[in-house]
Amino acid sequence: MRLASEKMPMDDMITDSLDDRDTPSWLQGENKAKAAQIAGHFAKIMKVLGLDLSDPHLLETPDRVGRMYMEIFRGLDELQEPSITNFPNSEGYSNMVIVKNIDFFSVCSHHMIPFFGKAHVAYIPGETIIGLSKIARIVEFYARRPQLQERLTDQVVGYLEGKLAPKGTMVVIEARHLCMEMRGVEKSGALTTTSGLRGCFEDERVRDEFFDLLKTMFQILIKLFYQLILIMILV
Repeated sequence: MRLASEKMPMDDMITDSLDDRDTPSWLQGENKAKAAQIAGHFAKIMKVLGLDLSDPHLLETPDRVGRMYMEIFRGLDELQEPSITNFPNSEGYSNMVIVKNIDFFSVCSHHMIPFFGKAHVAYIPGETIIGLSKIARIVEFYARRPQLQERLTDQVVGYLEGKLAPKGTMVVIEARHLCMEMRGVEKSGALTTTSGLRGCFEDERVRDEFFDLLKTMFQILIKLFYQLILIMILV
């Protein structure tokens, strides 16, 4: 045992430093202890279910689950909030900025079962703008916690409003919830859509522009195809 007064060998110091560097931030410090606590509780759940913890396929499962929970719920740690840099809107850009089809995964607060889908985020700049990748990081941050789709939508809108003070913000989220696919009503493929809006997006014309821009080229071609069919029938 090394005494407190003894110095740690340089090789050990380098190794420890490398270990800390290689360990994800969501598993460092007190988060590592939390993962161990979760593992202990999950082992008890497995025993209640009658699972054999000596099975080589289950032996390390509690530890894996503990680490996994700290990873997928890392949005609970406010230190993980993405760093946002505001840039001046020097060009005076006043039209819509949309980042669509942002994939996300979250976990339903009610049953602790995943829900996942796509987020579409738009804002009309005021005096500042942000990097487009930051919008995806904001969605990721709020999704990585036990969540409700409605709350996730409002949190993304609120964050952008607070950080950017834009002329308007709108968020639409489409998601599949496994809590209604693999249990309960068991309706596979059901899609839930939520929306949140502030500022100039309360104007119906601005909202219509947003939804038009969300449409994919495939959807546009399908619409044109059906319009052509209708014209041919009428003629």
